[in-house]
Amino acid sequence: MDAQISIEEISDKKGRARFVDLGRAFAQRTENSVPQLRSEQLELVDPGKNPFFGHARAQLFIAHKDGRPVGRISAHIDELALEMPADQGFGPGTGMFGYFDAEDESIAVTLIETAQNWLRAEGMTRILGPISLSIWEEPGLLVKGQEHSPVILMGHHPAHYAGWIEAAGFVRAKTLYTYNLDISAPLPPLVQRIAQSAARNTRINVRQVRKKDWDADAATILNILNDAWSDNWGFVPLTPAEVAYTGVKLRPIIHEDLCMIAEVDGRPVAFMLTFPDINYVLKRINGKLFPFGWISMLRWLRKPKDSDMRVPLMGVLKEFQNSRMASQLAFSMINIIRENAASRLQSERGELGWVLEDNQGMVAIADTIESSVNREYAIYEKPLT
Repeated sequence: MDAQISIEEISDKKGRARFVDLGRAFAQRTENSVPQLRSEQLELVDPGKNPFFGHARAQLFIAHKDGRPVGRISAHIDELALEMPADQGFGPGTGMFGYFDAEDESIAVTLIETAQNWLRAEGMTRILGPISLSIWEEPGLLVKGQEHSPVILMGHHPAHYAGWIEAAGFVRAKTLYTYNLDISAPLPPLVQRIAQSAARNTRINVRQVRKKDWDADAATILNILNDAWSDNWGFVPLTPAEVAYTGVKLRPIIHEDLCMIAEVDGRPVAFMLTFPDINYVLKRINGKLFPFGWISMLRWLRKPKDSDMRVPLMGVLKEFQNSRMASQLAFSMINIIRENAASRLQSERGELGWVLEDNQGMVAIADTIESSVNREYAIYEKPLT
């Protein structure tokens, strides 16, 4: 370990602010990165505000060299993740690292060793990451696609980070993909035929979310999500506090005609959320609401014309997933949202993901709508022996 490198354990509000600002400085130096809102980043690492900490604990670290901050990392343990089956990614003894930034490989090694040592002291036997902090926030390291700016709620990392992590003894545990879709043109004929068959099915009703009832709709969506994704690799259930918190956070970027709930016999069984890419305006205001950035933000939120779109989440209750109706539900929502985005907001591009490499259902949907992989994220693992 380089004697010039010292490690600071972060334990207070001022330290968390320096931790966030250091990450922002690294992002500013990374090509095609998009500055995020500092207030949102601070909230994510604040145990008093992020409900993730209701079932998790974390330690943040900053590396210093010659008196200058040169890197950062988090080590964290999610008690709910420890309760999951080991063959689903987490399980007993699995801790995580995240918020990884370093100026050079020696600093990276020191930070990774620090995170590993902290997790060992907490009784962990395996480390997984980068995951910052929750699997529902920013999972994975960008390993392909650095030539594109990230879309809303997606991480962005320099290509050389992967080599440093792998050199530290980590191997890839899972790959996550995002898919690029041209939404200026109609979907393939097969998709349209399936969507039309759904429209003729009297048992199926696809409706927009209702902002006036958003709290109830958000709870419905996230409850479907907990069921639909429960067998997926990396799944950790959202708690009621996280459901409420997520609903509040998502409300400003919800456009009713871009988010759908599908019902069968009047019962909500599937959903699809689509968000305009807020990174478009964040780049213009350099991630700063004040003094005048908030004006651009409000204007954009009202009508995000010409914006790219991202589908971060969609799901169908497990009891329907292997039925013919599953494709009707999925393609019906996709078809409606694509049409609304293209005709009302003049959007031309959408991004689907992230999608697990072995999620056969979602990969099949992505292939059927003729989308193509444009970004690849890796989650790494290593035993803590």
